[in-house]
Amino acid sequence: MPVDKSPLAKLPGPELLETFENQFPDREYEIEIVCPEFTSVCPKTGHPDFGTLTITYVPDKLCVELKSLKLYLQQYRNAGIFYEHVTNFILEALVGKLTPRWMQLKAAFTPRGGIGTTVTAEFSQEQGKRG
Repeated sequence: MPVDKSPLAKLPGPELLETFENQFPDREYEIEIVCPEFTSVCPKTGHPDFGTLTITYVPDKLCVELKSLKLYLQQYRNAGIFYEHVTNFILEALVGKLTPRWMQLKAAFTPRGGIGTTVTAEFSQEQGKRG
């Protein structure tokens, strides 16, 4: 399958993500999802990037359905996108679909050329910002 190196080209949309109702919306609790086999492609070199995504969130009314999350993340396999962009793009999609009270996405990519990179992006409903 050819690699599309154009910026943010043909990235999966949040419509792939499914949700289910949070049965305990009055309780403040944390969900942590670890995705150890995330793959995308460096748009500069065309080489594959491998990483572990850790999604941690405090749900409000909705939770993400895990099979749909897996299928959503697999859509990045041939997408040419930088670490920083993919981390924020996925966070935006999840926040837009779930509207959590708080969410953090930590993307730890395996070293290439002796350099490892971890990108952390966060959303807080209270602060109304993403940082």
